[in-house]
Amino acid sequence: MKSFWFGLVFLCCLINFGNGQSKTKAQNLGEKVQQLMEMNLKRSVLKFNGPRFKEYVKSAPRNYSVIVMFTALAPARSCSICRHANDEFTIVANSFRYSQTYSNKLFFAMVDFDEGSDVFQMLRLNAAPVFMHFPSKGKPKNADTFDIQRVGFAAESIAKWIAERTDIQIRVFRPPNYSGTLAMIMLFILVAGFLYMRRNNLDFLYNKSLWGVCAVFFCFAMVSGQMWNHIRGPPFVHHSHNGVAYIHGSSQGQFVLESYIVIVLNAAIVIGMIMMTDAGSRKGDVRMRQILATVGLVIVNVFFSIILSIFRSKAHGYPYSFLFK
Repeated sequence: MKSFWFGLVFLCCLINFGNGQSKTKAQNLGEKVQQLMEMNLKRSVLKFNGPRFKEYVKSAPRNYSVIVMFTALAPARSCSICRHANDEFTIVANSFRYSQTYSNKLFFAMVDFDEGSDVFQMLRLNAAPVFMHFPSKGKPKNADTFDIQRVGFAAESIAKWIAERTDIQIRVFRPPNYSGTLAMIMLFILVAGFLYMRRNNLDFLYNKSLWGVCAVFFCFAMVSGQMWNHIRGPPFVHHSHNGVAYIHGSSQGQFVLESYIVIVLNAAIVIGMIMMTDAGSRKGDVRMRQILATVGLVIVNVFFSIILSIFRSKAHGYPYSFLFK
């Protein structure tokens, strides 16, 4: 009988101890989330050092995911790519912070090497920048490390990766860029001034060749993706550990310089076509016509092959190529 009562008392103590632990964990989790929310009201990207990283990211309990950028922004580190990556990461964090999908299930944080070198050592990181997703349950897997080498670090690419890891869709909103508007205003002023200076002789406005050239250049600009650049605001080039990339590695994105390269390639193809057309319609020296046709054919083949190889590198799995692979 004594053993029965002793066992009953022991069981009650275990139950009370378990309930106490559960309440303590719930209180700790609630406090952590509240502290993170308060910090998030001040900054979209939370700055963590070693102790804070261990408290809010590594230690349990945790019912939220954290996207952490490991970087080295100090000028002494001379990491130019880190600054560009930080700008794109901040755009994603701000887009989430001020969106309707904002919640306490996802936080953005940053660990600088000079403030958290112990974290770099703990995770065995020897390069920067690195983006990692720390899920609410379990340890990060290989897919929880963002592949900068393959897709770059544009805000849109980071948001797509976050959606794959957390099922949270983030619509990227970039700060307004008024450089295009200012350029259009300056162009309008220059054109208006030129027309005013030539107001007594406006016969050139009826020149078909002039309007044809303007139409062709407009087509070049649209085909190259200038409107996409204006809407999305991509970086001019991509700085990576392997150097500078001029061509985006995915068909879902492009760089500003890449659109200029496409304009030049398309213009070269058009010039080649014009030379062949002119050789066929020209009268007179047969030798000159042959030269024009041959040069035009070479130009079209070479530059079309280049632009096809660029498309092949962006659209992975595209089976066709011409002169270059």
